[in-house]
Amino acid sequence: MLSSGSPLFHQRRIPRGRATAVTAMLGALVLSASLFACTVPPSDPGSPPTTVSPLPDPPSEFSVLTYNVAGLPQEVSKENPKKHLPLISPLLNAYDVVLTQEDFDWWQSAAAALDFTNYHTRLRAEATHPYRTDRHPGPAAVGINPAARPLLVGDGIGVLSRFPLTAETHHAWSKCYGDAFTGAGDCLAMKGFRVVTMTLGDGREVDVYSLHAEAGSSDRDQALQVLDFEELSRFIRSRGADRAIILGGDTNLHVDDGYPELNTGLVDSVIWEEFLASTGLTEVCAELACDRPGSIDKFAYRSNGTVNLFATGIEFPAERFTASTGESLSDHTPVVATFRWEIPAG
Repeated sequence: MLSSGSPLFHQRRIPRGRATAVTAMLGALVLSASLFACTVPPSDPGSPPTTVSPLPDPPSEFSVLTYNVAGLPQEVSKENPKKHLPLISPLLNAYDVVLTQEDFDWWQSAAAALDFTNYHTRLRAEATHPYRTDRHPGPAAVGINPAARPLLVGDGIGVLSRFPLTAETHHAWSKCYGDAFTGAGDCLAMKGFRVVTMTLGDGREVDVYSLHAEAGSSDRDQALQVLDFEELSRFIRSRGADRAIILGGDTNLHVDDGYPELNTGLVDSVIWEEFLASTGLTEVCAELACDRPGSIDKFAYRSNGTVNLFATGIEFPAERFTASTGESLSDHTPVVATFRWEIPAG
């Protein structure tokens, strides 16, 4: 989640001159969080439009964007979320379904004084998708004891859609590693996945997953990445083998050879390949031989007996998500997959 030269900023590079002050600020927030009860944040999650367009009949195509929007507090981010999230908002309308990570809609009372509490509303402000996931329900609802970890924020996961969404489920990873001073800071958030049931034009259903896995590359991080994808696999299999699925998000798995960190490359590839094999999912990038197979932001999918899904395209529209000054709107590249869906013959 969080990361630079210090353990806290292992992946997100923050100038060393700011690192001490930022770490101190986070430490103060962690301490303050332990003194306040968890409360539902008083933010508006972004009101959806009241006009809903009719859905197309099959066969039809739709697009899905997955995007880690770098919505961490400005005080700990090398990005500029205060400026960039409002710019991202209208760009989301080019896609039928949007999966977001680091889009936080729950936080401890200690964070209430930060402008960070407005980020989620700004991200959704100009989105026209009529269906969207709710605010995170808090740690008790996902089985987390906030006294047992330095918890500051929710899961940062959201879904926006032009197709109806029902049966929203939140799952937090059972374990994490890292606080404001160690690891990649994963225990500061309730990382995990959300799943919703999306209904296509004629009532056919697809389960849509948005996920954010353990960051970092230490031995402890690696063990937890294995555990994360085992948990996700068990959850998917517990819902039955005949459910169509689209899964996307920030896997934090660097499967490309030669990535300059320990516990990446082949070891991350094994985690991902075993997950795909255990769930019957097909990775979109691999199937379409995309030009960025090492991207940690991934898509996978499968059909079922009532709806056939076909991946017809994948792109990484980095230029579209760029400010007029030329800077990227996030430290992640957006990924867009296009799917065709049909009713099986017979």
